[in-house]
Formats: sequence, structure tokens, C-alpha cells
Amino acid sequence: MARDAVGLLRASAEEVQGTADEAPVRAAGSPDLDFEAALEEFRELAISAGAELAAVLVQRRSRLDPATLVGQGKVEEIAGVAASTHADVVLFDHDLTPSQLRNLERALPCRVIDRTQLILDIFARHARTREGQLQVELAQLEYMLPRLAGRGKAMSQLGGGIGTRGPGETQLETDRRKINRRITHVKEQLESVRRVRRQQRQRREAVPVPTVALVGYTNAGKSTLFNALTQAGVLESARMFATLDPKLRSIALPSRRRVLLSDTVGFIRNLPHTLVTSFRATLEEVEKAEVLLHVRDAASPLLEQQKAEVEKVLSELDALQKPVIEVLNKIDLLPAEEQAELRQRAGVVAISARTGVGLDRLLLQVDQALQADPLITMDLRVPQSQGAVLAALEAGATIEQKQFQGNLAVLRVRGPESLLGRYRHLWSRA
Repeated sequence: MARDAVGLLRASAEEVQGTADEAPVRAAGSPDLDFEAALEEFRELAISAGAELAAVLVQRRSRLDPATLVGQGKVEEIAGVAASTHADVVLFDHDLTPSQLRNLERALPCRVIDRTQLILDIFARHARTREGQLQVELAQLEYMLPRLAGRGKAMSQLGGGIGTRGPGETQLETDRRKINRRITHVKEQLESVRRVRRQQRQRREAVPVPTVALVGYTNAGKSTLFNALTQAGVLESARMFATLDPKLRSIALPSRRRVLLSDTVGFIRNLPHTLVTSFRATLEEVEKAEVLLHVRDAASPLLEQQKAEVEKVLSELDALQKPVIEVLNKIDLLPAEEQAELRQRAGVVAISARTGVGLDRLLLQVDQALQADPLITMDLRVPQSQGAVLAALEAGATIEQKQFQGNLAVLRVRGPESLLGRYRHLWSRA
């Protein structure tokens, strides 16, 4: 049974803290938890876009209407509610085809926005860097291109076909050419960004510091975890898609190895494909990472569905074959007995990024999962006059044994091969 949620919204210039005048309309029968959680996610998307919720209508259909998605009777109902609430926008928690969008805009007294356009709007609000803004613009342009024709409220034009061509059709073709030229220009700029990112990565790879990438559903707590591990102070927000631009920081693991931790954009149910394509430059950090930390909201009622959505995007990025550590975050929101059960569960690391619970165990798991720059143990005989060598070993490795023989420091050291390999000439065979 297909379920489509329709939100009638009064758009607001500023973000609001909650919803107002909410009047949900639902079909008979007890709603299932998954649908209620999905509807709540839809509300959060609307609020993140800076809208005030005026009413919610839900329809259950065995088959989507090809002309208007929801059927003519429901369209008339939406029009009545929109008029009575003075709504500026009608949001559909579904992707609309260009023809459905045109039909709905003709029938309704206000603008119509589908799920993809809503997500693109949120991305546009949160993009801060030039790269992020370019990626959002590319996705918006590619979304807009097939939807130019027939946008009666947005542009004045005549229909296509024999005997109907006129100034409007000329304007349509002009707009298409402008958008295509802009798409080409934005892609060229993004390719320049990609080249710079590749050069930066090549310089990083010259010194073997592996990358660990945080991935997960939007609002799972990735930025909070990133701050907890790096003290970077990046934006933490309960709003969806607060992080669009990748952040990289160096952290030290229990073995003294250093890794680069990458915070990335969150994923979501039905993430528009244009966004995956447009944000490929950003998501290269996921593609190149040696280990992925899949951060999940342990308190979410859609825990398994969200995991499936993240894995779907990782599959598109050919990143599913990488080592993945399942991180169940926000356990502080669960009852004590559930927290204890999660801590004992094999195959996952239960943490609270907000309180710091479980972070030590998480770093140990990352240490064990890394294959690049493996840990090795060496016995070294270091002259005490070589203080710089002793300081480097103390800083970057673990001294398991240490004794002095004359002017020599005899050490058993465990640390990354990239560091200890520099001192093989001091290797003790005794």
C-alpha cells in the first residue's frame, strides 16, 4: 500500500523552533510505527527548510495517480485546506514527475515542492564553502532542466506542437540553453575543485596517514562524534544536513598511530541521485578512506531502515567492500538496561558522543581495523646521544621495555611501521 504525506506549509523567512496550527488528517486504522517515524522525518525536513507547518494530509493508495500522484479528489481537498490556511507552499513527501508538478501547480493556489526540491533547498541553506555551493547549484540545475516546460506560474510561454509555437517557446529554449551552459560551467569549476582535492590527497599519501571517514544517516550525531574525538568545534545541530562540507582532522589512536578523521554529509531516505552525483567530489573522502565508521542513532525507531539507506548510497560509491565499524550513538537516550545490552552486543560499538561513553573502545576498534601502516614490534639499541630518535619513539610509539647498557638505551618498541622502519639500522638481533 503506497502512503504519501502532503504537508501544507506557510513558508517562513526565518527558521522556527517548532510547528504551529498542525492539523493532521489520516486514513482510518492504526498507523504503523515506520510510517509515523517517516512522517516525523518529513516534518523535520520542512522545519529545517525554514517552514511553519500549517496542516498535514495523508493518503493511502494502492496505486499512484500518474497525473497528480494523489488523485483528483485529494487534490481538491488539498486546494481547500491550502486556501483556508493561507498556505504559501504545498510539500509532497514524494518525488513528482514534471507533468505531475505542472498539473498540481495548475490545480492548487500556491507553489508545489516535492521531496527532492525540499532537500535541495535545505542543502542550499547550509552550504558554506564555495565547493558546497557549487555542488548544490549543480544539483538544482539538473533538477530544474526537465521541469522548465509548462511552468505556468513561473514563466509565460505557449505550448509546443504544430501551430502553437511562439515567443514562449523561444523563451523556453533560451532558458534551456542558459541552464545547460551554466551546468557545463559549474561542472568545470567542480572539476577544478576535484583536482585540488586530488593534489592535496596525493601530498597526504606521500606521508602514509590513513583516513577514517564518518558516514551515516543525517542527524545521527556524526559532527558531535567528530568534535568529541578531535575537539575541532565544528557545527553541531539537530537540524538535518547541518554538515555539507567535509572536515578533516588528525587524531592519535591508542597505538600512537595518527589517522585523519573525515566528517561527511549525512544520507537520507530517497536521497536524490543528483545529490550523490553532485557531491561526488566531497564523497571522494569516503571512497578513499581505509575504514568507515557507520554512525547510527541507537534511539531511532527506524534504525534498520536507516542502515539500509546508508548502505544503498555506499554501494553507489563502491565503498561497501571497505572495513566498516558499526557505531551505535546516542545510547544515553536509552534506558539503562538497553544501554548495557548494546555494550555487550558483538559487531557494534555502543557510544554516546555527547557524554563520551564508549569512545576509548571505539578508538581501539579503529586501531585494530587499520591495515595500512601496520603495527610492528622491534628491539632497538639507541645511543643516548641521539635524543631526537628517543623523542620520536616516545611520541609516536609505545615503549614496552626500556633499560640502559652503558651509553645505549635498549628498547622494545611497538608502533607503526612507517615510524619504526626509519630506525632499522638500530635494530638489535640479540
